[in-house]
Amino acid sequence: MVKGKCNMRKMLELARSFRDEEDGAAMIEYSVLIGIITVATIATILLVGAWVTGQWQALDTALPDLPPAT
Repeated sequence: MVKGKCNMRKMLELARSFRDEEDGAAMIEYSVLIGIITVATIATILLVGAWVTGQWQALDTALPDLPPAT
């Protein structure tokens, strides 16, 4: 149990050092920026995929049904 308390104390000290230093703040800002870029990328991929699906469905509807080849 003492080992767990020691590890927890080290983690708290590390968190405090990040909070107090500018490097920690910069790391948090970059993490938020990466998160925003990731969400924007996923949204773009989903929107483009939906658009392409709609285009294929419109093309399929516009083409006449051909008789089977003999």
